Amino acid sequence: MGQEPVIAIDHVSHYFGRGRLRKQILFQVCETIYPGEIVIMTGPSGSGKTTLLTLIGALRSTQEGSLQVLGQQLYRASRNQLVPVRRNIGYIFQAHNLLHSLTARQNVQMSLDLHSKIEAGSARQRSQQMLEAVGLGEWVNSYPHHLSGGQKQRVAIARALVSRPKIVLADEPTAALDKHSGREVVELMQSLAKQQGCTILIVTHDNRILDVADRIIQMEDGHLSSKALS
Repeated sequence: MGQEPVIAIDHVSHYFGRGRLRKQILFQVCETIYPGEIVIMTGPSGSGKTTLLTLIGALRSTQEGSLQVLGQQLYRASRNQLVPVRRNIGYIFQAHNLLHSLTARQNVQMSLDLHSKIEAGSARQRSQQMLEAVGLGEWVNSYPHHLSGGQKQRVAIARALVSRPKIVLADEPTAALDKHSGREVVELMQSLAKQQGCTILIVTHDNRILDVADRIIQMEDGHLSSKALS
């Protein structure tokens, strides 16, 4: 494609457990994802999708093979090498993972607290602007228990994108939402990510959102394959 990939996975295998209980979860996985792509990974529960996502996000150690994210080799990388990679990745989880003791703005601002160069006043302003961009301008000072499921997921999107990451990883972002809210949330993620020029990798079982992808990849029993867009 002429561009350097943002994610380059080459023969990555992964195991859980030790000794006789050791079980292989990923088998020689290979994939390349380029800047600005929206890629959806599908597959049955327990097939290894979330494991691969956490490896790409530098939340687990790469055990076998080569995994380069934003030019950094994650296999045998030190903690100091992993931190800058994590700072350039936005995460959106199925259960949104908001802190209930913080307001919507404070939840979003947490993402900027990892960036020491951003002053508190600027972080506050950017967080508020991001919530306005996801349609929650009137809910900036609301706590999560006052928000609907769709609104909580919008806060999670704002938190993932406020630091302008180069990659967004989303694990079942529509699982807890109805059809209308799920569609809105994914289109919002797509629109904002395109504006910021970042790459998105979404893990999902939701066939209703497959059309937002540039490419679909399929995980089955720890093996990854490409799937043609219909």
